[in-house]
Amino acid sequence: MRGIFVNAKRFLVAAGVILAATSLALPAKAERITVYPGGESLQAAVTRALAGDVLALQPGRYAGPITITNSIMIEGSGEALIEGNGTGTVITVDAPDVALQNLRVTGSGLLLETQDSGIFLTPSAVNARVIGVHLYDNLIGIYVSGADNALVSGNRIIGRGDLRLNERGNGIQVWNAPGAVIEDNEISAGRDGIFVTTSSRNIFRGNDIHDVRIAVHYMYTNDSQVIGNISRGNHVGYAIMYSSRIEVRENISRNDRDRGILFNFANGTEITGNMVSGGPENCLFIYNSNKNLISGNYIAGCGIGIQFTAGSERNEIFGNAFVANRTQVKYVGTRWLEWSVNGTGNYWSDNSAFDLDRDGFGDAPYRPNDLTDQIIWRYPAAKLLLNSPAIQVLKWAQGAFPALHPGGVIDSYPLMAVPEALAARIGGGS
Repeated sequence: MRGIFVNAKRFLVAAGVILAATSLALPAKAERITVYPGGESLQAAVTRALAGDVLALQPGRYAGPITITNSIMIEGSGEALIEGNGTGTVITVDAPDVALQNLRVTGSGLLLETQDSGIFLTPSAVNARVIGVHLYDNLIGIYVSGADNALVSGNRIIGRGDLRLNERGNGIQVWNAPGAVIEDNEISAGRDGIFVTTSSRNIFRGNDIHDVRIAVHYMYTNDSQVIGNISRGNHVGYAIMYSSRIEVRENISRNDRDRGILFNFANGTEITGNMVSGGPENCLFIYNSNKNLISGNYIAGCGIGIQFTAGSERNEIFGNAFVANRTQVKYVGTRWLEWSVNGTGNYWSDNSAFDLDRDGFGDAPYRPNDLTDQIIWRYPAAKLLLNSPAIQVLKWAQGAFPALHPGGVIDSYPLMAVPEALAARIGGGS
């Protein structure tokens, strides 16, 4: 009997220890903590907050820099300003599942070598959320540095337009951050709008980027999407470099200066439904890029509609509209390149061919460049002779004797009208 009593006592003690340990392991209930300017420092409030807590910043100015090491949310009403002291980064996020929302952030340092940023997401900042934040006068707006599955959405980022272009930081910079989604941001006055390198599975969509060097700049990044962005008034709209399997779809380049869309060592990409207009030097510039699909794009009003060079091969180019470019195509080479697929070519605004059978295709192949073009590309001064009898005889001879053509682009099934899908977009003003 005494043994049964002892064993029961031991069981109760053990159960008590287990219950106590279990109660200690239970997380404390998350709290919503109101923070006022002029009270304790923001860093102190951040340090005291537990995982899941929400710091609700009231309107006013809060001194930075701060570092976040717990999974918390900091939100304001759009009137809470976190201001750095002019050195380093203003907000460093070094914990998973952190959210920053409806804040204003300013006052980073100016050193590119230390990556001074308004908001810096470290590799520990998995699943970070930066939403509705207004960042201004920072060197780099938001730096996603190795933070997987980050969401950067609906922010307004104004860089240091007072600095020389090469001294500025990027609006949003992404490094080795698979799964990052950058969407619906307005970015201006930086070096590049969005710059990404050594990453994968990123989505950049719905961003409005103006007054920078390159709106969207890809380097060594694969299996990603660039969808529905607007580039306006930049040096280059979209630069896809040393990257593979990128979907570039339904973007707009309007009034960019040098290039609308540029591909350099880009392979296996899909360039569809984009619109480039407003007079850049090149609407499309393709350099040493292979196995790409280029279809359904509207390319208008440029110095050169598309420049193709450096051995780019096995690209499918069809269903595009080349409208009112001074030179539709610049291709210097001796090979023939067929720019139609399965009986469908492209629309060329300067194609004077007939469509007697009314099947929607020109009755003769279209050659957008010829021997005359190649002479002018190599010797620009020859433009003075364009209307001379010698040039006219040369053009006639090429038409009468196709063997005189030196190689180049041929569209065997040129469209007689802009494809319907493109015409609808143009008519809708998108």
